[in-house]
Amino acid sequence: MNYFDKDLASLHDDLVNKKMSVRELTQETFANVKATDAKIGAFLTLNEDAALKQADAIDADGVAADNPLAGIAIGVKDNIVTKGLKTTASSKILANFTPVYDATVVEKLTAAKTITIGKTNMDEFAMGGSTETSAFQTTKNAWDQTKVPGGSSGGSAAAVASGQVPVAFGSDTGGSIRQPASFNGIVGMKPTYGRVSRWGLIAFGSSLDQIGPITRTIKDNATVLSAIAGHDKHDLTSSDKAVPDFAAGLNEGTSVKGMRIGLPKEFLAEGVDDDVRKAILAAADTYRQLGATVDEVSLPHNQYGVAAYYIIASSEASSNLQRFDGIRYGYRAQDVKNLEDVYVKSRSEGFGDEVKRRIMLGTFSLSAGFYDAYFLKAAKVRTVILNDFKAVLKDHDFIMGPVAPTPAFGLGDELMDPITMYMNDVLTIPVNLAGLPGLAVPAGFSNNLPVGMQLIGRPFDEGTLYKAGYAFEQNTDFHSRLPKLGGQN
Repeated sequence: MNYFDKDLASLHDDLVNKKMSVRELTQETFANVKATDAKIGAFLTLNEDAALKQADAIDADGVAADNPLAGIAIGVKDNIVTKGLKTTASSKILANFTPVYDATVVEKLTAAKTITIGKTNMDEFAMGGSTETSAFQTTKNAWDQTKVPGGSSGGSAAAVASGQVPVAFGSDTGGSIRQPASFNGIVGMKPTYGRVSRWGLIAFGSSLDQIGPITRTIKDNATVLSAIAGHDKHDLTSSDKAVPDFAAGLNEGTSVKGMRIGLPKEFLAEGVDDDVRKAILAAADTYRQLGATVDEVSLPHNQYGVAAYYIIASSEASSNLQRFDGIRYGYRAQDVKNLEDVYVKSRSEGFGDEVKRRIMLGTFSLSAGFYDAYFLKAAKVRTVILNDFKAVLKDHDFIMGPVAPTPAFGLGDELMDPITMYMNDVLTIPVNLAGLPGLAVPAGFSNNLPVGMQLIGRPFDEGTLYKAGYAFEQNTDFHSRLPKLGGQN
């Protein structure tokens, strides 16, 4: 079983009509993962015994016709805690950590009777844009195994793009769902900040992090977001806004007619690959043909997003990662003489270079004498960027543009150049700073590598993004093209 020619609706029909059992589907899923993952490296930990027991329990109860997720195999990014299933955040410091509780998102998925296949690889503590900072393995792009899958949710994106699972979950702090979805030619949603609970997500930047789904199609993505969204008493930043059925109304008649779309000139400026620019301009023409108006707009302070983000995110990371001290859980250094040795050696040996770099940058930015010059100024820039978005979205239904300036780059090409790596997120970071929803949609190809389009909406208006993405999907064939992995066309 690979999932190239299946969506959630067809899988659900097969299970309801007993064309296959949940156990059979789960067994075939594991068989495919084991057959393909040596080339991809998407999964860190498999959950086979528990998954098969769960499948048997669902088969015994029967798959309800009104539960579209029952029996569906999913992958979970390894910074989302899972009770009894190892969760490492791809870091040596948590190499043997087994949580004692489930994240709220996992609780919701368990209630929906999904099957957790395993935990997916990622950049260490979600810090990276290529899934190369993982302490354990390197994940490859589903389309070309010499290219990166993007990051930090590269394992989740590669698992979906290679047909291993139909749904996987990632976290997005500065583009970590959208960029790997773009690099792998699939759909990724970064919801509005507060739409999905962060309880049980190992924190990187608490004012930026959001959990979201990665799927092959828009409708699947919308179905899953409705299942995981909503207020959570454990997360005071989660919103109590009603969660709509995002997939309802997504059909052949879905239209963008009469919508106004903003296309920022900054999103197509110098530094954006020619093929990426052509794909986005062609997508704009598609929307015009479907009856929408596409205007050139400006987000003048977008250029300051990367600098502001790396100060804010690193400052929050330096605070959040204090809990990894070698005392309460996780890796503890040996050959220590005193308490300070425990702290220093455990962190020095347990954290990778990129994590250390961001802790040091964040600690410096928050230090006495530099707080006003760096952190406070970055916070002010964040507000200015939000105001730019508000001004455009006041008169437009959503904003469109590329997800990343280039298609996937080669493994090892940028790992030793952190500044270049950081600049890959220049188009996604402002969305997190503003707390807005962002949807990555397949929109073209460059030298046989996927190019992704980003749709950015008003707060809690994911529904409009799904409608616009679905209309584009129904009038193009980019989502239906498949990687050559395993002999597909």
